[in-house]
Amino acid sequence: MIAFNNFNFAYHKKYPLYVDLNLELSPGKIYGLFGKNGAGKSTLLKNITGLNRPTTGTVQVNDKTPYKRKPSFLNDIFLIPEEVYIPAISRENYIKTYGSFYPNFSRESFLSHLDELDVPETKNLTKLSFGQQKKFIISFALACNTSVLIMDEPTNGLDIPSKSEFRKLMAKTMNEDKIYIISTHQVRDLDNILDHILIVNAGQIVLDASIYEISKKIAFNFYLNLPEEVVTIAVDETIGGYSVMEKNTMDEETTINLEQLFNTTIMNPDAITTLFK
Repeated sequence: MIAFNNFNFAYHKKYPLYVDLNLELSPGKIYGLFGKNGAGKSTLLKNITGLNRPTTGTVQVNDKTPYKRKPSFLNDIFLIPEEVYIPAISRENYIKTYGSFYPNFSRESFLSHLDELDVPETKNLTKLSFGQQKKFIISFALACNTSVLIMDEPTNGLDIPSKSEFRKLMAKTMNEDKIYIISTHQVRDLDNILDHILIVNAGQIVLDASIYEISKKIAFNFYLNLPEEVVTIAVDETIGGYSVMEKNTMDEETTINLEQLFNTTIMNPDAITTLFK
């Protein structure tokens, strides 16, 4: 479990970013972390990984204090940054050099993931394209089998078939002991794999809800013409009609439009927070 308790954080004491945040992330879930640039996503991730420490309050990851950076913490968490770095070595040397840091690392899984993501073998990993390097790191991270995996813009640089394979790997490797956190602007890339949505705006969590909760409270529909009886939360005019977020008064089962949900939460947070009080 990841727990923020009375968490306060400020890069400058006059301008606090987070004030008395309480937040829990449970194992067995894939979390989508969304927010505009500067909203505070990276600050949360850095405090989870121990790259920052709270101004006051606490952050606990599996009962460990991240900023202390103890080996027992570091070998059970993995961060994939947006800009990956791979040294000019072979695949085998990479496994020997870095795999030993992770006690649950599986060479067999790593090679299988590379094959599924269609990453070619090369004697010098820097010869791989940016997208291939990203897939290489994703494959390695999943093979480390850490209890916490954090991914910052993991689909950036991936082509459409690779994004599809990425989603399959997320679902296949997730289990009840792991927490996956995916921070991205490319919300459409995460369709059908997320269990829980976190939306951050100006240092506040404006939406903290499971996919089940969202689908129970909001229906996402498309209409050629807007019916008068619909209680709308948001309406987006599109080609041929209207994409509508409405109160789910009829207990409909609809597919969540993540992009519309995100935009509405940022533009009209009161409408969303009222639903999820």
